[in-house]
Amino acid sequence: MSQLHGSAMTRKASPDHFPQWVLYCAAGIIAFSLISVGLIRITGNGPDQRAAAPTVQRSLVFQDHQDGGVRVADGVTGKTLTVLEGEQGFVRGTLRALTRERYSRGIGPELPFEVIARVDGRVTLMDPSTGQKIDLESFGPTNVAEFSRFLAMQAE
Repeated sequence: MSQLHGSAMTRKASPDHFPQWVLYCAAGIIAFSLISVGLIRITGNGPDQRAAAPTVQRSLVFQDHQDGGVRVADGVTGKTLTVLEGEQGFVRGTLRALTRERYSRGIGPELPFEVIARVDGRVTLMDPSTGQKIDLESFGPTNVAEFSRFLAMQAE
């Protein structure tokens, strides 16, 4: 029994250490965050960046028909540009997202939207009545073309 007691006495208890790798990882994350924020500020590519200057801008009013079509009219003259037939999924979905906010604020469909082509090639759909905007290039060139065509249309 003295042998067991003696060996327990000679063994020293190891002190508890906080793992150093955790500190290195935390320091790495903090450094990455600071560098990322600095680069965004320096390059101006952050979410608060200013939009490029518009090259073409057009006010458009979209009206649903009972037959399922959508009348696209010039927002200034009120003249019909075209009537969209069929699904028109992207156009309808994009407009639905913006009109939902209008509806919640009690704003009717008679106010025009703005389609804006910019110097840098981007196209934006904006609702001046709510301040919402959708950068259409996020959805690919085919979907951008769906709205870009309205910029060049002549009234019927």
